[in-house]
Amino acid sequence: MAMAFKMATTGMWVTDECKTSFMEMKWKKVHRFIVFKIDEASRLVTVDKVGGPGEGYDELAASLPPDNCRYAVFDFDFVTTDNCKKSKIFFIAWSPSAVRIREKMLYATSKEGLRRALEGIHYDMQATDLTEMGMYVINVRLEKFQFMEKYLV
Repeated sequence: MAMAFKMATTGMWVTDECKTSFMEMKWKKVHRFIVFKIDEASRLVTVDKVGGPGEGYDELAASLPPDNCRYAVFDFDFVTTDNCKKSKIFFIAWSPSAVRIREKMLYATSKEGLRRALEGIHYDMQATDLTEMGMYVINVRLEKFQFMEKYLV
């Protein structure tokens, strides 16, 4: 198995499948979201679930386990106040409160390495429950983006 990127801080490897799936989501729009997990035995970050183009936020939320950490990327399509179609990619570090400290630390220390391997992420979110990554939170981030794009550029 070819490895794409080694995360120096934890010794974890990001598989080529992770980068390939992300590029397919970003450029070809064949996925709406991707959920990643760490396999501690093999020390690999792998793809856990891929959401098809017809799936949305609710399916992503249902894909995140209540008792394990995960990473996810979500391609969010929206229409600006100027009636332009846009898309932004959100990176979500999912770390529920019920998870063991060891697992939380492993995911926290591996996060930046995965983010660097996945080029083109616009927003970063940390969530311990679904309310911390809800559509309200996503919309607040997008409103800030639209303000900055309109008035600061």
